[in-house]
Amino acid sequence: FLLVAMLGGLRIGIQNSEFIFLRPALISLVFAVALIALFFRAKLIDFDGWFSEDYSALRNTANGAVFLTLFAASAQVFNSLLPEQGLPFWVVAFCFFWTLWNNLFADFDTRKLLRSLGALFGFAFVAKYLVLANFVSAEEGSWLYRVWQNPGQEAITYLLDLPRFAPATGYLQFFALLFYLVGLFFLSPKPPETNVQKA
Repeated sequence: FLLVAMLGGLRIGIQNSEFIFLRPALISLVFAVALIALFFRAKLIDFDGWFSEDYSALRNTANGAVFLTLFAASAQVFNSLLPEQGLPFWVVAFCFFWTLWNNLFADFDTRKLLRSLGALFGFAFVAKYLVLANFVSAEEGSWLYRVWQNPGQEAITYLLDLPRFAPATGYLQFFALLFYLVGLFFLSPKPPETNVQKA
């Protein structure tokens, strides 16, 4: 999850291949809180198994650090999948909001939740890095040159206010999303130490 938290805000510039780190929007933090609530409702995380007054302070602190890393990774996943600005940002954000809001009041088990998240995140990834990315004109030459070469694509880029990033950004975010989903699959409702008999 720590790797996902670091990669989620990373973008690759299209001109000099520079690293660009984007902080998550406030709505990404709100979505992360809703997602953590879903984890508790679906029993993906058992709060009593992670934190207890019977545990040592060191153990509670270590579990708290893992929990915060999970929250940061969740926020960065939304940061990765949400378009950076413009109309696409609000459209995808509304889809996330509507889905998470409905899921908060639905009956979920762990397996059903993971399938739902896989489908939701997969759809958002395709929409951003395959569909919208193809609408973005390559930033080569002057604005007049780009308009002359492909006026339709340049107009869509301008109207939708789509930023330009290198194709490597999509590959990075694909692996970040994959690591996140695999991490959720192997996430235990209770840390392994909870299986040890308490003193």
